[in-house]
Amino acid sequence: MQHHINPKVDCVFKAVLGAEENRALLIDFLNAMLTETLPGPVVEVQILNPYNPQETLNDKLTIVDVKARDAAGQVFQIEIQLLIHTNLRARMLYGWADLYRRQLQSGDPYSVLKPTYAIWLLDQTLRDDTPAYAHRYRMRDDQGQALIDHGGIWIYELNKFAVQQVQTEQERWLKFFNEGETLDDEKLPDWMQTPVMRQAMSTLTAFSEKELAYHQYQARQEFLRQQRSIQQELQNERAAKEAALQANEAERQAKEAALQAKEAALAEVARLQALLNQSGDA
Repeated sequence: MQHHINPKVDCVFKAVLGAEENRALLIDFLNAMLTETLPGPVVEVQILNPYNPQETLNDKLTIVDVKARDAAGQVFQIEIQLLIHTNLRARMLYGWADLYRRQLQSGDPYSVLKPTYAIWLLDQTLRDDTPAYAHRYRMRDDQGQALIDHGGIWIYELNKFAVQQVQTEQERWLKFFNEGETLDDEKLPDWMQTPVMRQAMSTLTAFSEKELAYHQYQARQEFLRQQRSIQQELQNERAAKEAALQANEAERQAKEAALQAKEAALAEVARLQALLNQSGDA
């Protein structure tokens, strides 16, 4: 492969899972990610927003995700997110809810609604409270009873995924997205020696060997680097503001403590003076 290609870059990600010629990859991915949830395996899908190189590579404002519907009417959204921003959780929920409601046309009964699954691959940590990389969110009460079993949001934190020995198809896909950039298409490791993984690798090779595609990929990389830089600057700015607020609060508390100590000392002086006055009167 002429150039190393990162499958986590959004345009490559969508080419792997959202191109019509890669529908078999999408089916395999969905079954791998949702294997414990789906009532039966996905056997056929319609890609609702197929990969379009001109749109995906050139429009920096495009939100690059993959939307699909299977033969049973179930709806799927798959998205890669390299940067974690403050409102990402709300965006995840809104995106799922919007996709769910879009199934209804004017006059349709609620019975036409089908399960909707949103799958998010994250390159940064969303949850600091757990080392687990996989999280499933569904409509449940406090006792785990489902309100309605209509899908939910599945999140995979790639930066926490560290499996060395692949044992499941889900692990194979996560390892591919984590390590794909470092792989040599002529010397693939054993865990990549499946028809699906070789086809996924061929998509990376196409980006590598076609000069126009590679230059457009590089442009996306540069845009993402700029976004990371902006994110870091904002984080530094927030940290500086937080430090300033903490310093101001510490100063306020120190002044408050000094004032209380002064008032306590004055009160003690007044008490002792009162005792002396009582002694003099006696």
